[in-house]
Amino acid sequence: MTVFASPADASDAASALAPDAPFFIVANAGSGRKQADETRAVLEREFGAAARRFDMRVVGDPRRLAAAARESATMAKAQRGALVGAGGDGTLCTVAEAALEAGVPFGVLPRGTFNYFSRDHGIPADLDASTRLLLDARVFPVQVGFVNQRMFIVNASLGLYPNLLEDREAYKQQFGRSRLVALGSALLTLLRRHRHLRLLIEHEGRTREVRSSTLFVGNNRLQLEQIGMPEARAVEHGLLVAITPRPIGRLAHLLLSLRGAAGRLSDSEHVESFTFDRITVTRPSRSALSSGKRKRRRVKIATDGEIAWLDMPLEFRVSQRPLLLLKPEPAVAEANRS
Repeated sequence: MTVFASPADASDAASALAPDAPFFIVANAGSGRKQADETRAVLEREFGAAARRFDMRVVGDPRRLAAAARESATMAKAQRGALVGAGGDGTLCTVAEAALEAGVPFGVLPRGTFNYFSRDHGIPADLDASTRLLLDARVFPVQVGFVNQRMFIVNASLGLYPNLLEDREAYKQQFGRSRLVALGSALLTLLRRHRHLRLLIEHEGRTREVRSSTLFVGNNRLQLEQIGMPEARAVEHGLLVAITPRPIGRLAHLLLSLRGAAGRLSDSEHVESFTFDRITVTRPSRSALSSGKRKRRRVKIATDGEIAWLDMPLEFRVSQRPLLLLKPEPAVAEANRS
């Protein structure tokens, strides 16, 4: 089992960034050029006052984001600098994966709707404050998860939840990005018919069958606390949290979601949850083809709000290597969490 530093000894695991280390910022322009221009203006003011070098890349095409992040990560490694993501959790995950692969420190400028990752680590949502933090922050190892070869920093899921995220994005394109739009789209999705998945989950040498509308895997203490899961602090000790609702109807599912929004999800008898550092998920076998081979089974996955199709079996696991995150000291981070 992978074990990371507990909050009590996290300061001992931290290291300092060199005072002249440059920053390489990768920004997602999906939220509009105005936001990118605002980010650049704050960087020029704050980093200019501190005589700190930086390079900012604004990526307009989401398909180019991963490649741009890898290119900036290569430059950060060559110049002993830090890679910084500017955007929502999906953007941050893509840039963070490049930082993890290159072994360079990762910084955050939160520019999304919910900002679960930054809030959980005590990074302020205010652009000026989060920019100034980069100049003073220390490097702490933090846990990330993987599903097969795809990384996630907040959560990963299959089943109903990815469909909910797809619908939410469509509504945001039409009505704008806000928490109210996100909530409204979620309610409409839950009221539609949805099928239940039959999954085989292998955990610690045992396999059990689960029937559920979704499998949700959390790696974010704040998000798990908000929905009322008692296992929330397990993510600070090298574990992920799996949540599976039992098979229920549409109305009951809607009521369950409202219970989660009220922070009381674990009170429901319709929810199962457990912690793990590695599980394998498959589906019950179908009949083999005439050639004796089985069809490759693909499933829709959501990781930090981004949709992908992955081949079964799915392996959810804690990364053996931590992400090197620029963040405040533990006491300051705890005070900043909201």
